[in-house]
Amino acid sequence: MNEVIRFIKNWMLPIAIVAGISLFLAFHFLPFLSQAEPAFLRSASHVQPVLVSFMLFMQLTVVAPSDLKPRKWFIVLGAVQCLSFVLFSLLASRMEPGLWRILVECAMLCLIAPTAAAAGVITAKIGGSISHIMAYTVVINVLAALLIPLMVPIVNPSADIGFLASFWKILKRVFSILVLPCAIAWLIRYTCPPLQKWLSARAGWAFYIWGITLTLALALATGALVGSGIGVWETILIGLVSLLCCLFQFWAGRRAPGITRMEKGTAEYRADKVTAGQALGQKNTGFVIWLGFMFLTPVTSVAGGFYAIWQNLVNSYELYEARKHSV
Repeated sequence: MNEVIRFIKNWMLPIAIVAGISLFLAFHFLPFLSQAEPAFLRSASHVQPVLVSFMLFMQLTVVAPSDLKPRKWFIVLGAVQCLSFVLFSLLASRMEPGLWRILVECAMLCLIAPTAAAAGVITAKIGGSISHIMAYTVVINVLAALLIPLMVPIVNPSADIGFLASFWKILKRVFSILVLPCAIAWLIRYTCPPLQKWLSARAGWAFYIWGITLTLALALATGALVGSGIGVWETILIGLVSLLCCLFQFWAGRRAPGITRMEKGTAEYRADKVTAGQALGQKNTGFVIWLGFMFLTPVTSVAGGFYAIWQNLVNSYELYEARKHSV
């Protein structure tokens, strides 16, 4: 039994990827399950954000508000996300409707998407700081909530929704996934220390919740790809754009601490390098899919499905490297 548990812990991510994709394909292609496919996707779309919130809550039981201190590289990461989003938004607004505009909109979404709530799980496994990545997650969610409603009307003037309505929709999503878990975790910390101690001793549960969350996320991402109705060539190009955005952001994030003139080679620099890479590269892909459907051309949501696959392949490699060097 211990061997089985160790195998699952070591290979949780690839197992979840295969399980998520296989789960959707089973509901989609097997005759005796196909009628339940819409109900399965609806249930998964409701359960997955709840699990994300609970996973974040479990991580926050070990992080005090005073631990969420800003780092200089936050400025670099925020600038990369916000400036690139604005530039691609302006470019898309000047383009005629069609494939190339869709590709630019896909890049926009992949670049502005906030850090995934699950990023803390991976970051802790590969030597980064949970408190620092949680702090940046808060920062980028606030920036995204302010910036997206400003730029969407420029990109898509026909969108029948104003700034306040857009801001409120985004804020509600951010509140349920990010703010509420923070508030509950810290309320318990200061009002019921014994419960906080009990929960923090079980913070490792977040890793297993993450596995279930990832399985559902990959099932939903595969559903978005299959249900998009776009051609093979368009699918390949969207996949390529999301891959380039993914690799660029992991690369740029890992170099951000060096740009802020941190002393290289120190333990602090190595931890910040890992944390910044995850903060910029590991995205809330459900947010990308939702943004595409809600505010832009619905087919752009496919970029979120692809990004979910690419970032988790990167995470698989990072976990493998971390295990290899820990032996």
